Amino acid sequence: MSRTQRQIELSIVIPAYNEVQNVALLHGAVTSAMRSLGRTYELIIVDDGSRDGTYERLLALQETDPSLVVIRFRKNFGQTAAMDAGFKHAKGRIIITLDADLQNDPHDIALLLETMDKRNLDVVSGWRWPRHDPFGKRLISLFANALRKTLTGERIHDSGCTLKAYKRECFDDLDLQGEMHRFIPAILQWRGFKVGEVKVHHHSRRYGTTKYNAKRLLRGFLDLLVVKFWMQYSTRPIHLFGGIGIIMVGVGTLLGFYLSVMKLLYETSLSDRPLLLLAALLIIVGVQLIAFGFLADILVKLFYRGHPNYTIEAVKRG
Repeated sequence: MSRTQRQIELSIVIPAYNEVQNVALLHGAVTSAMRSLGRTYELIIVDDGSRDGTYERLLALQETDPSLVVIRFRKNFGQTAAMDAGFKHAKGRIIITLDADLQNDPHDIALLLETMDKRNLDVVSGWRWPRHDPFGKRLISLFANALRKTLTGERIHDSGCTLKAYKRECFDDLDLQGEMHRFIPAILQWRGFKVGEVKVHHHSRRYGTTKYNAKRLLRGFLDLLVVKFWMQYSTRPIHLFGGIGIIMVGVGTLLGFYLSVMKLLYETSLSDRPLLLLAALLIIVGVQLIAFGFLADILVKLFYRGHPNYTIEAVKRG
């Protein structure tokens, strides 16, 4: 019988970049976990433009495993792009993600699914405990998680853990860019999905090197700002730009009034006063921001005309 979308229960999506020493061990670990779980599944490994033979190793594994789906990027596009491609090709009712470096334990997939069923969740995020990473990496993650919680209001302890389980409908009309894969739970929580977490095993990396660096951290921070803006102002950007514009116009007007009083009552020369330039600049920029807010509001309304800013959990008819 052919493998169709209805018959596949789980889609396991794994991005891989230069993991030639790990993919065979990873494939064996996932296969073992799925056999013990007893559910139909597909294993989607996205080769993110590897140059070390990862793709060739995956093709060799695919010859003996029809459940293995291999997606190959023409070049390295990043982990978020790899996950997005995996999600769009997934056929399972539930989508599982994990890293290719063997630090996540595939046998914890059963725990994610159990937690999802017991607590009626749409998303279950793994919480690496205890975590076996260098102190510097753990310190950076601690700071990043604190910043993310502050800006998004999401309370997941370890959003950077790739081991997660999602119901398929979480990814309807959801496109990922940049480094946004780590903010998926926050985005889904904002869209009304029920998000939870559970402690999972974590192992030290045995082969290969970590792909995290200062450049990725910077890009991740900038993407966090985008997520924050989208969560709070995506439907009414005029509230942000217009609000800032009104404040700037107000401050500029007050400065102008003050300078007018000084000129009329005390005959103070204004030609050499920096406050005059500042008042004019604030008013001009403030008016521009208000106008920009109106334009952004119009564009947002056009966007949401075909993409509603709400999600429906169920429709029941009598």
